[in-house]
Amino acid sequence: MYTVAVKQNFIAQHFLVGGDWGEENSLHSHDYQLELQLHGDSLDFHGYLVDIVDIEKILQMVITHFSVRILNDLPEFSELNPSIENFSRILCFFVSAQIKAPNVQKIVIKLWEKDIAWAAYQMER
Repeated sequence: MYTVAVKQNFIAQHFLVGGDWGEENSLHSHDYQLELQLHGDSLDFHGYLVDIVDIEKILQMVITHFSVRILNDLPEFSELNPSIENFSRILCFFVSAQIKAPNVQKIVIKLWEKDIAWAAYQMER
């Protein structure tokens, strides 16, 4: 199976709800690193799974939507704790809606919140 991946950084704000997580319960920013991995068994006639330029455009659209925003205020997080686990799932569905390549069989979003902490979500297509 082929894999192509692209990473981008962005900043967003949130606060955790539903528990006592100290400073995480207050509004704060994270410098997120979003890694998008696309997987598939076949390449197009150019020898691409998906053109990296197209992937970068999709990631830029995603980042524009979420960057420098308070995640808690967005409809995608309605009644959800904006954890990196929930955020990675939301990002995966957001990206999946933009991927037009029929040869992509699996999408993986890996979202880093710190240098040592990440969550991932994957979906089959």
